[in-house]
Amino acid sequence: MPGKRRGDRKDGSVTAQALWTISENRFAVRDASPALAGPGDVVLRALYSGISRGTEGLVARGAVPDSEHERMRCPNQEGDFPFPVKYGYALVGEIVQGPASRIGQICFALHPHQTRTVLPAVAAHPLPEGLPARRAVLAANMETAVNIAWDSGAGPGDRVLVVGAGVVGLLTAHVLSGIPGTEVAVADIAPDRAEVAEALGLAFLHPDQTPPDRDIAINTSASAAGLRCALASAGQGARVVEASWHGTADVSLPLGGAFHARRLALVSSQVGDLPADRKPRWNYARRLGLALRLLRDAPVLDRLLTHDIPLADAPDRLPALLAPGADALCPVLTYP
Repeated sequence: MPGKRRGDRKDGSVTAQALWTISENRFAVRDASPALAGPGDVVLRALYSGISRGTEGLVARGAVPDSEHERMRCPNQEGDFPFPVKYGYALVGEIVQGPASRIGQICFALHPHQTRTVLPAVAAHPLPEGLPARRAVLAANMETAVNIAWDSGAGPGDRVLVVGAGVVGLLTAHVLSGIPGTEVAVADIAPDRAEVAEALGLAFLHPDQTPPDRDIAINTSASAAGLRCALASAGQGARVVEASWHGTADVSLPLGGAFHARRLALVSSQVGDLPADRKPRWNYARRLGLALRLLRDAPVLDRLLTHDIPLADAPDRLPALLAPGADALCPVLTYP
């Protein structure tokens, strides 16, 4: 491995700073524990990381249910829910130490927000040629969108409604709109989301305007009202996919009336597991590779990246950006 670099200690261990959630909606940048790179490791110098407002907002509010504390741990997390915790999963950086053949590679890693980190080489996923590093912070969200698309069972010609024009909802609609003949619309209560939806080539509706005959309805809004909208928009025998994570919130649904007569199928989708019909052939690395290629081929998805924030400023700016109703899509942390 190359010799000691700036930021390393005399013993060769790597030093860094990382973002922590220290209490409800309070953040701090702290020194990370020094780490030594072993023979199978690389050192990644961060360039960008993405904030997933849905999940990281719930984490910041301390809304991870006790029953989900272990399942919701992300790779390389430190601390425990609710607080203090180092959490995040969308880091893009340059390999600055490791095998000679990998020096200089720009890679994506499922890792919290941190200036430098030591990773197993297999956990640093090289970006495909042509994918800008900043756009690659959407990779984990794109994996989620791919999983939702699989779980939806959408095919050519289907009429699809996605409720919730956040990052996951827009990416899901973008993926599904690539299926020949599909008719995809996005519904959201925020009228300012119409511009970005239309930039992605998607029809935009207020939830009150959604038609009641969709073949597939998907909720990504993380709200009970959004799920009710999806149910109301599903046609006879249609599939409704609940792709939101509600944390500790209780959700009530209108399961009386015509729900049973309409023979709706209500299914969950969660990125932590592959759909059963994909498992014999797919693994997480293959799915991530697909997500990265989909990002490479869609420069318009840069529209989902908002509010570039230096890491040092994150504690002051994130509380407002993670608040419900904030105008942010995917805030991007930048690193010196």
